[in-house]
Amino acid sequence: MQVPLFPLNTVLFPGGPLPLRIFEARYIDMISDCLRRDTPFGVLLIRDGGETGPATTHSIGTLARITDWYQGSDGLLGVTAIGEHRFRLLSSERMDSGLNVGEVELLPDEPPVPLPEEYQPLSQILDGVLDDLGRLYASLDRRLDDVAWVTTRFVEILPLELEEKQRCLEDCDPEARLRIVRRLLEQVRGPLG
Repeated sequence: MQVPLFPLNTVLFPGGPLPLRIFEARYIDMISDCLRRDTPFGVLLIRDGGETGPATTHSIGTLARITDWYQGSDGLLGVTAIGEHRFRLLSSERMDSGLNVGEVELLPDEPPVPLPEEYQPLSQILDGVLDDLGRLYASLDRRLDDVAWVTTRFVEILPLELEEKQRCLEDCDPEARLRIVRRLLEQVRGPLG
């Protein structure tokens, strides 16, 4: 599968929202093409470099599908996308436009795992936090009883280092993410339950 690539200083998870403000011609063209053909683009965390120049990226990322777009009052293109599937970047090439295109293989989706009873307070906390975050999270289909969904939403919104978020994306162990999330929340809030 070949997809346009968007290296960013963010980690996108399946099911998570991605707000973007687009100003570079190569990405405006990419967004236009993805909208016209209803195809996703690949989001990869930048390892070295910047969002506006040359960059090297991690090899595991997430496909993103555009769900909304608007023209900002400043003239910039605003886009909201939702993460779909994790992928591994097999190879990439830079086009004349400066856009990177990559050959990717999709990685297996995490199977739903029921949230253990002792972790139910996490679900309640997350539900309230998502309500407070407003429009960006309002339209998400909430699966507050699924370990994978709950932990990836927490990893998105908690102030973790990008490299730790990337490890969570690469590591398909929702139980390990559950322990990370619980530890972080207990540091802030005290013991859960």
